[in-house]
Amino acid sequence: MSSVAIIGKPNSGKSLLFNTLTGLNQKVTNFPGITVDIKKGKYKDIELIDFPGMYSFNSTTKDENVAIEKFESFLSDKKISLVLCVLDATNLKASLTIGIDILKRSQKSGVTTVFALNLMDEIKSNDLSINVEGIEKQLNSKVFPISAKTGLGLYKLEEYLLAKDYSNSAAAISTSSSYEQAKKISDEHGIKTDVLFLKQTKLDKFFLSPVLGLLSFAFIMLILFQSIFTWSVPFMDFIELIVSKSGEFVTSFMGDGLIKDFTSEAIFGGFGSFLVFVPQIFFLTLVVGFLEDSGYLARAAMICHKPLKFFGLSGKSFIPFLTGHACAIPAIFAARTIGSPRRRFITILTVPLMSCSARLPVYALLVSAIIPTTTYFGGLIGLQGISFFLLFALGIVMALVVAILLSKSKATQKISDAPFILELPSYRLPNFKALIIKSLQTTWSFVAGAGGIIFTVTVVVWILGYFPNGAGHLDDSFLSYLGKLIEPFMEPLGLDWKYGVAILASFLAREVFVGTLGTLFGIEMADENMVDLVSSIQDSGITFASGLALLVFYAIALQCASTLAVMKKELGSWTAPIYIFIGYSVVAYILAFITYRVLA
Repeated sequence: MSSVAIIGKPNSGKSLLFNTLTGLNQKVTNFPGITVDIKKGKYKDIELIDFPGMYSFNSTTKDENVAIEKFESFLSDKKISLVLCVLDATNLKASLTIGIDILKRSQKSGVTTVFALNLMDEIKSNDLSINVEGIEKQLNSKVFPISAKTGLGLYKLEEYLLAKDYSNSAAAISTSSSYEQAKKISDEHGIKTDVLFLKQTKLDKFFLSPVLGLLSFAFIMLILFQSIFTWSVPFMDFIELIVSKSGEFVTSFMGDGLIKDFTSEAIFGGFGSFLVFVPQIFFLTLVVGFLEDSGYLARAAMICHKPLKFFGLSGKSFIPFLTGHACAIPAIFAARTIGSPRRRFITILTVPLMSCSARLPVYALLVSAIIPTTTYFGGLIGLQGISFFLLFALGIVMALVVAILLSKSKATQKISDAPFILELPSYRLPNFKALIIKSLQTTWSFVAGAGGIIFTVTVVVWILGYFPNGAGHLDDSFLSYLGKLIEPFMEPLGLDWKYGVAILASFLAREVFVGTLGTLFGIEMADENMVDLVSSIQDSGITFASGLALLVFYAIALQCASTLAVMKKELGSWTAPIYIFIGYSVVAYILAFITYRVLA
């Protein structure tokens, strides 16, 4: 099977091209560094390999290291039949500089390089033109003008790939400076960038304004968190209806007894309660993906650099922080783009304080139970959405506090630093089809990854809560004996042993909290067969003070074994992850206690 390497500068659209050809729907972003691993996929009978983006062969970040090392290894081991270098037609000089370096290395190894001149849709929409034949002549290589977003010109590239006639270029390219050659080719055959630059500048005057830029940033973040709650409500209600009716339908064929109780309470009451909150994860991924692909997040990183620098972080820390609101694991990998080892270290240790998607079901459950549904401005803003915003803000504030403490410590002062350098990509409308598919895929991956843990925990909780006396006797169950051992830790927060069991179980994974409570209330209220966990919590007598204390605890505690494992992998030691786990857990409990005492 022929293997084709897809490589190029970040923001050139190479991952979107890979995604379009293979249909694997890999991550497509408009900020350098999100694709940090080698991706492989099949296009017909050809293997395509998507390398991380890189600016030069003198790496400054970890993901560039990955790209360089793997690419050179693949060339020397003859694992590549063809190199497909993706160029940005709107920024030809920058992408050609690394493109020519790639071409030179490939020629030395006897591997043909061809170029995909991407983003030609933007060139045509602005009535601009590029001399493709002139570029081909200068490079002595084939150049395919395409748009990975719209499909423009892709058929010619596909025909070439499938023909597998990857003959070497007729002549070797000049040995002079790659930058000088790129500049010469761009000046002679590329576009005059004034039109695109002026359009971008007009938008940047607003989004990068010291006043308007900050206000727009705050407004966009508020709408982001409000949308997670508001847009997902109809889908949550629909899933709840499906789960409820399915439970009633399935159990109607069963006689009273153990099997019926298990199906109703553990499967539909426990695991079903978790599924209700999945739409929020989809909308979080969708909105963040839109901001990434539009080019706005790079501006947000620029806006955030000055304040983040005060806390010992980098403007590039903003991207892992925002990515961490979906999941801490890819956020920790995204920190590889931070050139400064010191700021990268601090970012990795503070990312777990971001309110990830695993916290969303917990937030949604408790906010729905204790916060009124009051809305303002025609429903655009509501108390529940503001509560979400404040919970996310709490995580960010705590991250900044920890960051400044870490930056002042002697341990981090010994780690080397580096300057902040950032490329601002063009403003673009995302590929909505790819964005929706990506969001669906991420949501499914979350459910599939967490589902096994949640189901296992809910089954164990159900067994301990059901026996020895059956449904409706939770207070006399094995679980109640265990729960009452930890109840002294819950009483200072105004919570009973059932919440203590749910918290204890959620140290495996935060989202287990919802399924555990669903199982517990399902056993306790077996005669009502309730799927609406919000009503169950409200009926349990939880107060506003104890509910808010619980929210504060979950906003800070690090309850994710996978995150700790990834931190260890990136930092090379268990020392920092263990200290962070213990520290965040203790601080979470103390702040939850203070919250309850102040409000009680």
